[in-house]
Amino acid sequence: MVSDILNRHPRVLSVSEFFSYLGMRTFRYRNPTGAWMWDLYSRHRIRTTLMAKESYKELLYPFDGPQARFTRRNVPPILCATLPHLTDQHEALFDELELVVEQQPRQSLAAHFRHLFSWLGRRFGGDVWAERSGGSLLFASLLLRQFPEARVVHVYRDGRETAISMSRHYPFRMMLASLHRIEGWRINIAGLLSRDRLWNRTAPWVEPLANRLLRSERLNYDSLTLEDFGTFWAAMIEKGDQVLGHLPTDRLLNVKFEDVQLDPCYQIRRLIRFIDPSLEDHSWLRDVSSIPRPMQSKFAQLSPEQQTALTEACLPALERLDYPI
Repeated sequence: MVSDILNRHPRVLSVSEFFSYLGMRTFRYRNPTGAWMWDLYSRHRIRTTLMAKESYKELLYPFDGPQARFTRRNVPPILCATLPHLTDQHEALFDELELVVEQQPRQSLAAHFRHLFSWLGRRFGGDVWAERSGGSLLFASLLLRQFPEARVVHVYRDGRETAISMSRHYPFRMMLASLHRIEGWRINIAGLLSRDRLWNRTAPWVEPLANRLLRSERLNYDSLTLEDFGTFWAAMIEKGDQVLGHLPTDRLLNVKFEDVQLDPCYQIRRLIRFIDPSLEDHSWLRDVSSIPRPMQSKFAQLSPEQQTALTEACLPALERLDYPI
């Protein structure tokens, strides 16, 4: 929703799911070469196979299209969502980017990211860029290290509804099943997440190894419960508060998804003013206010027993975000 809203703004470059498909491996080296960065963006890896295994709305590459160059088994990470979000000519843009990225010297990750986003901004007329990745609280502190002056928008939803949505979303199901398997190796994932420095040092190396060792078809998806997803959501909210909670109000905007549904015009105006007050555009605001729409509660369709169990799993974060219990 947020990516679609910002993508319609004539002066905003909407970078959608860029870090999601690259994964934690992105942060492995401090000063990579342009060639290494292009390999990161363009080479299909096991993670990409897992992320692209099933269809869902964030996966934008048209695999079944008559002109599709790639399949689910060889699609480059940057073509899964980021480039198709920007243009229908995403494969031509992919080819154009290769030289742009590879020509960059050895420099910091931040410099590589800034160069890419600035180039895309000039290409598509964006004065500012906004990157949005689902689940990015997992690496929020790493992102803040690359962009210490960044303004952060935290969009969240009632964790009970989020948990139900995650349980039907293949990448999250795969993530939870993988975490269960890893915990069977006596690796305490919750402990790693709570120790941010240790997580930041180990995750860029552990994630690719885990993807290689864990066979998705051998993961036990049937053992996952809604409470597992609720507990995971609550842990992510806790981690987000640890990483973002110290930011002043001019650096952090909290946006409740339900508030956007109730009053999209007001909340979207809040969003664009936070990014940059000069970006306020009345015709754009009128246009995009029709994007958020009320959704039927899936939590309300659960049995009373399921509702109680899921609420208890989400409880710490629900209270932190001031949701009614």
